[in-house]
Amino acid sequence: MSERKGFTLVELLVVIAIIGVLIALLLPAVQQAREAARRTSCFNNLKQLGLAMHNYHDTFLTFPSGYIATDSDHKTPLAEGQPGWGWASLILPQMEQGNIADSLINYNLNITDPSNQAARETIIMAYACPSDRSPEVFELHDESESHLTDLASANYIGCFGTTELDACEGLASGQRCDGNGMLGHNAKRRMADITDGTSHTMMVGERATSISGGSEPLFSTWVGSVSGGEEAMARILGIADHAPNSQYEEEHDDHDHGEEHHHLDDFGSRHPAGTNFVFADGSAHLITETIDLNVYQALATRSGGEVVPGDAY
Repeated sequence: MSERKGFTLVELLVVIAIIGVLIALLLPAVQQAREAARRTSCFNNLKQLGLAMHNYHDTFLTFPSGYIATDSDHKTPLAEGQPGWGWASLILPQMEQGNIADSLINYNLNITDPSNQAARETIIMAYACPSDRSPEVFELHDESESHLTDLASANYIGCFGTTELDACEGLASGQRCDGNGMLGHNAKRRMADITDGTSHTMMVGERATSISGGSEPLFSTWVGSVSGGEEAMARILGIADHAPNSQYEEEHDDHDHGEEHHHLDDFGSRHPAGTNFVFADGSAHLITETIDLNVYQALATRSGGEVVPGDAY
């Protein structure tokens, strides 16, 4: 009778351990390859956005307003007025999403009007970064935290500049909420208005879904600024007072002390390498978190007169 040969228990455990080590070595490389593909897809989204903005300019001889809002007479500017449609909704035809603009949106009516429900809850993949969370519709609350409406989320926001969006709250009728960047309230920029140079002026950048103090996620949207909504203007516009992906530690709330917070009006991304932006010349660039803050803020203005070195970003 011949002796049957096979693995001993020790040999089997050694083989399993070797396989586990190989998988552990391989997994980070696979994850890096996947993230590189997602980052490239996001980069291409922004290049498409830049092209759409230029096509809009070719058609209307201006870039789109950051958002459009007026008083009840529909003529006088009002920062917290209606209808509120944002820059990303205005360029839908140039983004090959003309069917949404033509069949789902009534631009003359408020975003929250029942006839615009289908539009405001439509996810547009070209406005979503694949490195962020799965696209979804989020609840927008008013300042008293009551449910106001539902909006489709997005990851790309217009550059308002370096001036605070909070300064627009409570502006009287007839006053525009405008910054020193490319996109503002009822603001129609022309190429001639970009005296800093189109290659040195950011137009649109990324914003990841952020977490504030471990509470509910803070979403942005492509739809627009909803009158009465919490952080309404910051849902579609961003400012460059902090570097991308900046975080701060809450020091005044004992319950949140030590937790990482994100400013909703900042730019940022889930990419480990940096945050993607499209500039006024249509070119896309990755900006790292370590960029000099003065350079970053200079890139956020359209006519600040700052000198930006060619290799600064």
